[in-house]
Amino acid sequence: MNRFYTIALFFLCLSWRHADARQQELVNQELLQNHWTARWITCPEIAPRDYGVYHFRKTFDIPAIPEKFIINVTADNRYRLFVNGKAVSSGPARGDLYNWYFETVDIAPFLVSGKNVIAALVWNMGTYAPVAQISNQTGFLLQGNSEKEQLVNTNNSWKVLTDKAYKPCSTDNGARLKAYMVIGPGDEVDGALYPWNWEKGEFDDSSWTHSSEMASPASLGYGTDNLWTLVPRNIPQMEESLQRLKEVRRTDGVPVSQAFLNGKESLTIPANTKVSILLDQSYNTVAYPQLLVSKGKGASIKLSYAETLFDNNGRKGNRNVVEGKELIGNYDIFKPDGGRHRLFRPLWLRTYRYLQLDIMTSEEPLEIEDLYGMYTGYPFKENAHFSSDDASLEEIWKVGWRTARLCAGETYYDCPYYEQLQYEADTRIQALISMYVAGDDRLVRKALLDFHHSRVPEGLTQGRYPSNRLQVIPPFSLWWISMVHDYWMLRKDDAFIEQFLMGMMSVLDWYEKQIDQEKKMLGPMKWWNFVDYTDVFPNGVPDGATDGNSSVITLQYVYTLQQAAKIFEYYHKSVAAQHYKNLAAELAVGTYQQCFDIQKGVMANTPEKNAYSQHASIMGILTEAIPTAAHKKTMGRVLNDSSLGPATFYYRFYLTQAMKKAGMADLYYDHLTPWRDMLKTGLTTFAEKPDPARSDCHAWSASPNYDFLATICGVMPSAPGFAKVRIEPALGELKQVNAVIPHPKGEIKVFLKRTNKKGLEARVTLPADVQGEFIWDNKKVTLKAGEQKFSI
Repeated sequence: MNRFYTIALFFLCLSWRHADARQQELVNQELLQNHWTARWITCPEIAPRDYGVYHFRKTFDIPAIPEKFIINVTADNRYRLFVNGKAVSSGPARGDLYNWYFETVDIAPFLVSGKNVIAALVWNMGTYAPVAQISNQTGFLLQGNSEKEQLVNTNNSWKVLTDKAYKPCSTDNGARLKAYMVIGPGDEVDGALYPWNWEKGEFDDSSWTHSSEMASPASLGYGTDNLWTLVPRNIPQMEESLQRLKEVRRTDGVPVSQAFLNGKESLTIPANTKVSILLDQSYNTVAYPQLLVSKGKGASIKLSYAETLFDNNGRKGNRNVVEGKELIGNYDIFKPDGGRHRLFRPLWLRTYRYLQLDIMTSEEPLEIEDLYGMYTGYPFKENAHFSSDDASLEEIWKVGWRTARLCAGETYYDCPYYEQLQYEADTRIQALISMYVAGDDRLVRKALLDFHHSRVPEGLTQGRYPSNRLQVIPPFSLWWISMVHDYWMLRKDDAFIEQFLMGMMSVLDWYEKQIDQEKKMLGPMKWWNFVDYTDVFPNGVPDGATDGNSSVITLQYVYTLQQAAKIFEYYHKSVAAQHYKNLAAELAVGTYQQCFDIQKGVMANTPEKNAYSQHASIMGILTEAIPTAAHKKTMGRVLNDSSLGPATFYYRFYLTQAMKKAGMADLYYDHLTPWRDMLKTGLTTFAEKPDPARSDCHAWSASPNYDFLATICGVMPSAPGFAKVRIEPALGELKQVNAVIPHPKGEIKVFLKRTNKKGLEARVTLPADVQGEFIWDNKKVTLKAGEQKFSI
């Protein structure tokens, strides 16, 4: 990579670090001090919390195109904004009523001299809304950034129309799929009722009603009767890019050519015909499907979406196989009105590998002019690189990165098909991947804030957030603190991190109140104490979590106390830091004495020693509750004793960390079998857990994209803010690796080649002002900024 690119990446990383600060600089500071002149508006005489889709329009004249024309815009639930017929912004980024985000957009490039129109599609899913969507009531707000732009402020001069073409469909997804599915409804759209071209300047809105004003905007820290408390968006707009469907897998009623999929010819469905067409993207994706049709009055087009197909017994099997299988999934319905060039696009994104069209025409033929997806998601860029002499690792890397990308939007998602919810356990792994592979920490920062904002009165964070349903998972509150620790080690951002100290103390104090003082372990605990979806933990909850004395969760608490102590010490909170150190040591000793089975050489799940799991010993090693001298022996038992309850894909992230802690990281390469097996079953993203799995795309299973860099290449921060680097490779059977990892100050480059069983040739490049050490076969080499070559 050339020097210019390295310098550019350095400045790009700097710009990412303070994207939210730049957003606030773009926003008129008076707005942040609650000097809004616009009003929240809505559609008159509607039930404000019910399902509804609305169109808002404002026509205005300007004598000449300005250099800048900045607006601030938001809505409840969501909006899509158009200027002179062109889409310019979507949002708001998901938050909560205390932190309701608004977007700041310069629309000058879309303006013309003379007449202009700003138009907004606003919708409220009401009781059908996704669980990730928090809401108050239907509303829309647009504020000009300065006096010259205030002619477009929302008030009762804006026109509005209730769109009667829409109604919810596919509202029984969970029942049909026999799974927890909470992403919201599908869209059924009757083209005969839709106001086509409503967003364009030439549209006649004279019959539309005037909007009604409903509330004054209120910025964070202001207001006395807020419906929403406004804060600037702190992440970029989502990416949208064209994606073509790859293959026709099955068709009944009409032949479909590859030229149609390529967008080079249309497809005609004769009148009074029933057609079913199964299309294969060839890989799982997240996109807005876009269907362009002409004619076909009276027809019905059902678009169904699935990650995979199911056989008659409800099994998935190999994801590439379609024979003898059917598509069961969420869907949309579009009913053409017979007009020309009618574009159907659902209000919200869809997840699919397979897309099925079920079409019934009436008296008029239907012409499908085009069908494609607009891929969408957080605009991560793959700035890291990894290659080795084992080409099969490249496929794991590619599929893992796709998994991570599909699980990142305005928040991180646990899975894009079923939930689209942001959980701390998933998000910790996703955040590490984001910073190691993309070098982009903006969504990480938002996630840390989201969980901080989610805290309940007793001190814990919610297990997932944003969420319109309460769910508390106490172990996930601990992972939030681990996320703070990860970020602290990887980014120099002291003021941002310091705001979390009080919340961290609240979580740790909650746990301290649960301690069984006799056994020096955690006692009985309320809420859902999820650890891992392994078969030996009913509903993911380990022995002792509910009735007391779980070694797994006690040791996770110890692990978190140890991390927290380092952070509090850094911030000169010496009393708290020492307390956490002492408490961690006390609980580590207590758990070891109560639960370690000397004969088996592993940690039991509870003091009764009647159940064992990999998880207990993993945490015992990570916390050093199990003495260092016994780590290798215990780790050997963990890896080879089939009687231990196994860690699934998610908890294998911590299995890898324990292998590293035990000095056995070289075994990581040989323990990639679960990911290799997933690829053999045709998965194009990594699944939630071993089959039978619900989700075929689950963020926590993408951990190899972190571990290839942090374990195989061994690149880790050794001082807060990534100020120093420790590189301790674990090649296993690999002979050669080559990697690039983005760093806040540039790039870390690592090229490693074995020269014999133990010898190594290395070429390492560190960014300016970064130092570190390289460790191989118990030998250390001091690293300095710039490139260095050496042999060991």
